Amino acid sequence: MNYKMMGKIISQILAFEAAFMIVPVLICAKEGANKTMLCFLLTMLATFCVAGVVFLLCRNAKKGFYAREGLVCVGLSWLIMSFVGCIPFCASGEIPKFIDAFFETASGFTTTGSSILTDVEALSKGALYWRSFTHWVGGMGVLVFLLAVAPREKKNGGFTMHLLRAESPGAIVGKLVPRIKQSAMILYILYIVLTLLDVIFLKLDPDMPLFDAVCTAFGTAGTGGFSVRNIGLAYYSPYVQNVCTVFMLLFGANFTGYYFLLMRNFRGFFRNTELRAYFGWVAACTFMIFINIRGMYDTWSEALRHAAFQVSSITTTTGFASTDFDKWPAFSKTILLTLMFIGACAGSTGGGIKVQRVILLIKDLRRNIHQVIHPNEVRTVSLDGQRVSERVLKNTEMYLIAYVLIILISTFLVSVDGFTLTTNISAVASCTNNIGPGFEQVGPTLNFAGYSAFSKLVLIGDMLAGRLEIFPILVLFSRSTWKKSL
Repeated sequence: MNYKMMGKIISQILAFEAAFMIVPVLICAKEGANKTMLCFLLTMLATFCVAGVVFLLCRNAKKGFYAREGLVCVGLSWLIMSFVGCIPFCASGEIPKFIDAFFETASGFTTTGSSILTDVEALSKGALYWRSFTHWVGGMGVLVFLLAVAPREKKNGGFTMHLLRAESPGAIVGKLVPRIKQSAMILYILYIVLTLLDVIFLKLDPDMPLFDAVCTAFGTAGTGGFSVRNIGLAYYSPYVQNVCTVFMLLFGANFTGYYFLLMRNFRGFFRNTELRAYFGWVAACTFMIFINIRGMYDTWSEALRHAAFQVSSITTTTGFASTDFDKWPAFSKTILLTLMFIGACAGSTGGGIKVQRVILLIKDLRRNIHQVIHPNEVRTVSLDGQRVSERVLKNTEMYLIAYVLIILISTFLVSVDGFTLTTNISAVASCTNNIGPGFEQVGPTLNFAGYSAFSKLVLIGDMLAGRLEIFPILVLFSRSTWKKSL
């Protein structure tokens, strides 16, 4: 294990996280929230000092860096980020209990959006900004941000690709251009541009405050779902909800498609199997739910708006709510529950199993059924005209096995709190798939405050495992990870 190289990378991440706290410090200063400002300022300074000491101790690290280190580095980075990020909440008393502050911050960075807060609007604007900003940083990934802005290391031993693979969502992770730094920079430029467009379109509503527009855009871009209002997106106009519907879908799509459009590769964009399945699935589910709930609202246009909004919110794992969908008929709730598991596209800011994996699993299942009937025939699985390697298919199958085990074990563990089975399953599913609200006691109008500290720790683990595609978290608990290589 190259501990020094990992320490060097983690120190840089801590430095960036500390720098990001400057904005909430300024907001608190403007609003007169002196105690919260002081807590952010002290946390920022302490984090800078720790980052500086670790960087000096690890500055002469060897560049050799392999898959094991990449997975461990990513897993540790997100745990440390969540720990440091929750300190201002807890120290200022905005979220008094440490486990609650840790839950809220982990939910933010992992873009889950599950909350323990019963009164969101009671928080200071600085705390609300930081809470929403964690979504934006976590959406694309802080290590991808580091790769985009940090000076390029010469002879880096390929460690950048190991970091990108460990943090990026999807079964197949590749580069947009030959250099990793350029790929990361392209991703973040696209991310920033779409976020700014989201803010602009939201602000076109004259009743939308700029602060609300920025925080809502952070939640939409990161597909996170934190709102600065107690009743979520139901507080705003139908125009704002429609804007969020569109941008949630855009951020839930594979960013490679946008690169195709920039390069005027329209054929590559429209022939992308995952994108066609994603938008087709959204359209079909929206139509089915609309038909099912049209009698619950005054007009068909209102029913269609809520159906499109909630389908977009759940399938992209954003978790915003424009209405209490827990009151919808069982058919519509079943569709939403299914969408929770499928999730968004690979290479997006969304969570879930990912549309790409679902397609690969279906194709692999069809191949295996065919081989049972024709055992001597050799068939391969292809996606967008390219053969998918057996290694990718095996990793996809292993991911599904680990995913199912985590869901089952987590549901068993949180059941000790005495909530209903539907509540527990939806709570675990929403956290593992980074969605936010579930059903019944953790529905869109309620929260996760009722769970015990033990259950909250389990759900925090689910959030991190879901955001990091399971394996970076699992390797932290593997004994072989920490053994010296022979």
